Amino acid sequence: MAIDTPATQSELTVPINAPALPSPVIPAERPLPDRQSASVHPPRELFYDSIADEFDAVMNMYDLERRLHVIFDVFFKDVDLRGRQLLDAGCGTGWFSRAACRRGADVTALDIGPRLLSQVSDKCNAKTVVGDVLDLQFPDGSFDVVISSECIEHTHDPGRAVHELIRVCRPGGMVAITSNNRTWYWLCALANRFDWRPYKGIENWPGWAEFHSWFDREPVRIVDRRGFHLFPFQIRALHPLLRHLDRYGQTLGRFCVNQGIMAVKN
Repeated sequence: MAIDTPATQSELTVPINAPALPSPVIPAERPLPDRQSASVHPPRELFYDSIADEFDAVMNMYDLERRLHVIFDVFFKDVDLRGRQLLDAGCGTGWFSRAACRRGADVTALDIGPRLLSQVSDKCNAKTVVGDVLDLQFPDGSFDVVISSECIEHTHDPGRAVHELIRVCRPGGMVAITSNNRTWYWLCALANRFDWRPYKGIENWPGWAEFHSWFDREPVRIVDRRGFHLFPFQIRALHPLLRHLDRYGQTLGRFCVNQGIMAVKN
């Protein structure tokens, strides 16, 4: 179910003079995955797929816009994505895949839920693949760019997910991941206790230091690390203040609701 929310101007902007990444070389030792059944996963892992038709309607669009901004206008500000092989892992209903397609990337949209992937197909022409970020069925170094926004914390082992996302990125390529920050998990738990949130999936939020440590043990160089949403974003009247405070995300990141890291693979 697509919604009529217009794309932001920044989402439609394609950098013209940004440096190009090297062309990918995909090893042949592992077969590329096909669309496969997700029935092997327990219902809680497939919660977001169970609400696929309503997901866009219950999603906070301010939060979505800010996450799109961090990935494409901050982390990839000077990067030309045209012709690059890009994996959107945990793609949900496809907003990040759509943004990447509009910037000229050759996008593979992966999610554990096949119903979510049908929503992606309504938004863009990305290749859709049912898959698990804890066990990506791609060869090492398959992609120039790997992105994942608010996915890893909805798995049983987010550190393993970070490893897999980095593994499938080619040397010299970029990995950009955002996640909720455990600093604010108490509020999520409270909201869940009183049934104030529409989400019933796995909540396994990493802390600021823990999130960073997963990158430290991988063959990558962190280029940018920041937080956004210094406090919860549900009150619309406070969005202008939140947007302003996001400018200080590198300094105040450990206190923010969300966190992101962009790294280049060695």
